[in-house]
Amino acid sequence: MKKTLATISLISGALLMSGCGAVYTGIKTPMENLSISLDDTPGKKIGRASCKSYVWVVAVGDCSVKAAMVNGNISKIHHVDTDIESVLAGLYGRATTVVYGD
Repeated sequence: MKKTLATISLISGALLMSGCGAVYTGIKTPMENLSISLDDTPGKKIGRASCKSYVWVVAVGDCSVKAAMVNGNISKIHHVDTDIESVLAGLYGRATTVVYGD
């Protein structure tokens, strides 16, 4: 019992001291490897596609650029962002691809 409690305490302490979103993470970043011309105006349509993960074991969904384009009825991409959320060091996670275009 003491070993189990010590192990749980050690793991919990390490997660909390990591400072890397052990309890909650919510970030938005531009999608890598996709560039745009700075002279263009942003697209008028927005499409989103998400993937979710549960308990570090199961991940489901289609968060591809193509799925986001279909969901937003977009035929020409202006730029793409990624929205990432994580709760309790990944106990629940969601990645959303956001496509802007026409």
